[in-house]
Amino acid sequence: MTRHIVTYGKMIKFSHTIFALPFALSAVLLALREHPVSSAWPVLWIVLAMVGARSAAMGFNRIVDARFDAKNPRTAGREIPAGKISLLSAGLFVGLSSALFVFSAAMLNPLCFYFSFPVLVLLLSYSFTKRFTMFCHLYLGFVISLAPLGAWMAVTGEFSWRIAVLSAALLTYIAGFDIIYACQDTTFDRDTGLFSMPARIGVRASLHLSSLLHVFSTAAFVALLFVFDLNVIYLITVIMIATLYVIEHVVARPGKPEAIQMAFFNINGVISILLFCGIAADLMVEKWL
Repeated sequence: MTRHIVTYGKMIKFSHTIFALPFALSAVLLALREHPVSSAWPVLWIVLAMVGARSAAMGFNRIVDARFDAKNPRTAGREIPAGKISLLSAGLFVGLSSALFVFSAAMLNPLCFYFSFPVLVLLLSYSFTKRFTMFCHLYLGFVISLAPLGAWMAVTGEFSWRIAVLSAALLTYIAGFDIIYACQDTTFDRDTGLFSMPARIGVRASLHLSSLLHVFSTAAFVALLFVFDLNVIYLITVIMIATLYVIEHVVARPGKPEAIQMAFFNINGVISILLFCGIAADLMVEKWL
C-alpha cells in the first residue's frame, strides 16, 4: 500500500503542492482575521479541496501527455510511460481526486460547490494549452491563482476584490517559474511542435519575460501590504521574497539545466512557505499588540 501511495504521489509530483497551498492558507489567515470561525473544519476541507484539485489536474495532465512523455528522455521514466501506472488506473485516480475536490467544496458552502465544477474544467483544460499557445504558462498561473479566491470564499462565503491581489501575485509567481522550468525541454518542444514559450521565442527571451512576471508578482505582494493593512513583519517578508526572485534569475541561466532545477525546486518552494510564515507572524504580532 505504501509503495502504491508513493508511486501515485510521484506521478502527480505531490511535493509540488508546496507551491500553491501556502498561498491558499495565507488567504485563509487573511479571511479569518475578518471572519473568525468556530471550528477547524473549514481549514481541513480547504486543504482536502486543494489536494483533490491538484491531484486531479496533475493526474489528467500525465494521461494527456503520456505519449509526449514517452518520447522525451527527461520524462520517459515517469510512471505512465514507464508502465508503473496504467492509463485506466490513472483515470480512476483522476476521477476519485475530482470527486474529493467537489465533495470538499460542497462541505464548505453552496458557493464553493457551484464554482467547483467550472474550476475543475479550467484545471483539466490546462493540459491541452501547450498544443496551441505559448501562453500556456500564463494559463497555468491563472488556474492555480484561483486557489486563494476559493479559500477566501470558503471562509467568508463571498467574493472580495482584495483577495484578487494575492491571486495576481500567485499567477505571476507560477507563470514565471513555469517558464523557467520549460526551458529544460526547449529542443524537444520545438521538434515536437509544442507551444512552450522557450520553444517559440527562445530561452533568453523567455527568461527575460519570466523576470518581468516576477517583478509584477513582487508589486502585487507590495500592494497586499496596503490592501490588507499589514505591518512591518510582512514588509520584511516581501523584501526577502524579492531577494529570492533576484537570486532565482541569477541562478537560472540558459544552457544550465541543473541550475534551472535548483531555481525551480529549491528557491520557489522557499518563497511560498516564506509568504505564509510572514503573513502568519504579522497577524500574530498584530493580535498580541
